[in-house]
Amino acid sequence: MELTEKPQSGHEYAETLLAAANKEQRGKLTVFLGAAAGVGKTCSMLQEAHARLREGTDIVLGLVLTHERKETAALLEGLPRIPEQEIEYHGKTLQEMDLDAILRRRPQLVVVDELAHSNVPGSRHQRRYQDVEELLAAGIDVYTAVNIQHIESLNDVVAQITGSIVRETVPDAFFELADDIRLIDIPPKELLQRLKEGKVYRPQQAQQALRGFFRQGNISALRELALRFTARHVDQDMLAYMRLHKIEGPWPASGKVMVCVSASPFSAQLIRAAQRLAQGLHAEFLAVHIETPERRFPHGDKERERLWRNLNLAKELGGQILTTAGTDFVETVLQIAVRENVTAIVVGKSGPRRWYEIGRKTLVDRLIYRSGFIHVYVIQGREEEEKSPVITTAVPQQQAGWRQYVGALAAVVITTGLCYVFRGQLELVNISLLYLLPVLLTAAWWGRSTAYVTALFCVLGFDFLFLEPIFTFTIYDIRYLWSFLIFGLVAFLVGGKTESLRRELESTRRRESNVNSLYRFSSRIAAVDDAVTIMEEFVSHVGRELQRTVLILLPESKVLRLQACYAVQQEDAAAEFQLPPSEYAVAAWVQEHGQAAGRSTDTLPGAENLFLPLMNGEKVIGVVGIAIDTRKLSPEERAVLGAWVSLLAIALVRAGLSSEAKQAAMLREADKLRTALFNSVSHELRTPLAAIMASVYTLNDKAVAYGEKQRQQLLETISDASKRMERIIGNLLDTARLESGMLQLKLDWCDLEDVVSGALRRSKEHTQSYKIKVEIADDLPLIYADAALLEHVVLNLLDNAVKYSVEGSEIEIQTCLDDSEVIVMVKDRGLGVTAKDLPHLFDKFYRARQTEKISGTGLGLAICKGIVDAHRGRIWAKQRTGGGSIFAFALPVTLPEEKVGEKND
Repeated sequence: MELTEKPQSGHEYAETLLAAANKEQRGKLTVFLGAAAGVGKTCSMLQEAHARLREGTDIVLGLVLTHERKETAALLEGLPRIPEQEIEYHGKTLQEMDLDAILRRRPQLVVVDELAHSNVPGSRHQRRYQDVEELLAAGIDVYTAVNIQHIESLNDVVAQITGSIVRETVPDAFFELADDIRLIDIPPKELLQRLKEGKVYRPQQAQQALRGFFRQGNISALRELALRFTARHVDQDMLAYMRLHKIEGPWPASGKVMVCVSASPFSAQLIRAAQRLAQGLHAEFLAVHIETPERRFPHGDKERERLWRNLNLAKELGGQILTTAGTDFVETVLQIAVRENVTAIVVGKSGPRRWYEIGRKTLVDRLIYRSGFIHVYVIQGREEEEKSPVITTAVPQQQAGWRQYVGALAAVVITTGLCYVFRGQLELVNISLLYLLPVLLTAAWWGRSTAYVTALFCVLGFDFLFLEPIFTFTIYDIRYLWSFLIFGLVAFLVGGKTESLRRELESTRRRESNVNSLYRFSSRIAAVDDAVTIMEEFVSHVGRELQRTVLILLPESKVLRLQACYAVQQEDAAAEFQLPPSEYAVAAWVQEHGQAAGRSTDTLPGAENLFLPLMNGEKVIGVVGIAIDTRKLSPEERAVLGAWVSLLAIALVRAGLSSEAKQAAMLREADKLRTALFNSVSHELRTPLAAIMASVYTLNDKAVAYGEKQRQQLLETISDASKRMERIIGNLLDTARLESGMLQLKLDWCDLEDVVSGALRRSKEHTQSYKIKVEIADDLPLIYADAALLEHVVLNLLDNAVKYSVEGSEIEIQTCLDDSEVIVMVKDRGLGVTAKDLPHLFDKFYRARQTEKISGTGLGLAICKGIVDAHRGRIWAKQRTGGGSIFAFALPVTLPEEKVGEKND
């Protein structure tokens, strides 16, 4: 295999030129690609259209949708537009792009939005991208826009990321027509802010989108897909240019250094050399481990640990890890190099050739011979001081033992018995073939060595019972010696291959089990942002998988504290688990140095547990402990444990960031609340205080003599202002109790008629200039509630109605029974509420714009909602027919289950 593409023949080059000529005759396609809606694809496309129009290009708008976005609509002004065609469908008139009108007009450039759109049935094409293809074939340039989730090949990836299946997709072959793909990108935070501000969707749609598709993690993943798709298109353009101009590749434009990693003690030197080379070339660094049949299954604990350590070293040095399997090492290396556009390969040369390698090409020789234009760097390996594994693991137990040899002998005896019984019906060649059966079975069950012994037993049985002279090991016909040699060779090859397949199956099963275990754990913690839940899930999952005691320690005030534990003996013991001080000391050492220590390591091996650091970059955020008894960890367990610990560290960091984000959001909300409180309350308090101070100053002025009537008016002013201040302070205190959860309901059976009457008595002074109409239903049952707080709710609703109604107008209070709810309504004929204000009326400090001249703090309705919510009720407001508004709340008639015991007590 040659690395570079085969030189193009004359016919192939002619086809390349013809394809390029055909592309020149077609219209030029420019795709504005975005990660999601709202990134600015349409705006960028229209801005470019304006620029082309100023340059004198004949441009028209084929179809552009504004989605009620003002900035998009503004960019449509000044651009010529082809009117949409109207199509009747199921009694409705729908609009689609008028393809025929554009073809008749034949502009130089047409702008077509929503590339992935499905046309209305009855249109010429089913999909809009097919319309664009026809425009391109007519020689018309096209500007179009599409989101990354609409690309066909990425449909399942997008569904996995977002959980949403996109139905309208565009085949990848369409994008091969594109002359230019322009990535329109903005940071996720800016996109989310645009969404919240209503610049992408309507408010209700935006809230739903924020909870579903438009999560920050989804947007980041879609951005990466868009970047990769655009980069792949650039690579394809570069390769097309190389073919057109007969330039042999690969090009070093995107340099990449690849190093071959194995379990050899020289691999660490190669990895470091490759990293230095990549750093000097400003190139990417790729570490590849290829599993070939002869070295696919390393047996020793030392070899497994060394391979794991080498790959981990490459990862720490910033390399990209790639593990694959192949039958031919050189061919597999070159295939990867071509696929990854590698410009340099680093391999090792261990030393002088051995006697059996004389006259043969080594792997390095073959790689250099077939490398083409790729540079091959051969590093002479030096014997390094062998380091013991950081964590020793259990050597895989071989199945060798007397039982397998007894089983092999039994298989031979059974086969021999069957052949002897049916020797009259079987030819010698059939019997010799049947003797291969126990060889295959023992190789599959117990391995190669047992298969060899089985083959020897079979040869002896075949000679003793079936070859003349029988019942002796003498062979008269020398030709049978060749049969024995061939039989032994077949047994060797077939047995060895069968054992290799068995080991491959075992390895695949282990890998599948590890991947499934990692997947189960990662899926459980993927959507969890609570650190305690993540740690409990970790110790439970790992403890059950490994059947060992697992614990997590995190620093609190610079001292490690046990945060979660799974006791393998009995789960209930986890709550009472106590870690000895000596184990805490080992864990503290791990926390300080960021290295594994404890049992199965060379550092503090006398401990009862193996302690591993939780790393966030170079910072240790905690320690994980695993109980190691007489059973050491297997290499597979050690590898998957490292992956588990890494996932735990990432999850804990994510949970910490989420907690910090929530705290920051709470602080921002608290600042907003404090600002609103100061702005609202300061004015409301200043007004009655000013009235009180002015009245008191006037009464104390001895220079002026006031009559009894004037003094009484001043005293009433002081009283009214004091009551107003009392209500303001009461509302503030009630709000504080609701926010802190300190509001305690004093539940008892109460009559709503008494509640309404009490509210009317307390508001008598304020409502005496209004017509109060009360309608109490006769069939109202008693309700289990806090009568004083419900009276406060009715009082606040009355006060709100009085505040926004004209003196002398009618205010109605109605109560009724509706199924399992009792409803109380307060109706007025005041200013009313707008549809825009309805969703926010019960928010703290919210005041409608048309009522800003009316005094108030914006807390009364919020307090009502808090009290009603505490009673498990609901409260709402709506516009009243004929003017005014209706405020109502409903309370459940049935007794809440958790209050039954309280009532009985």
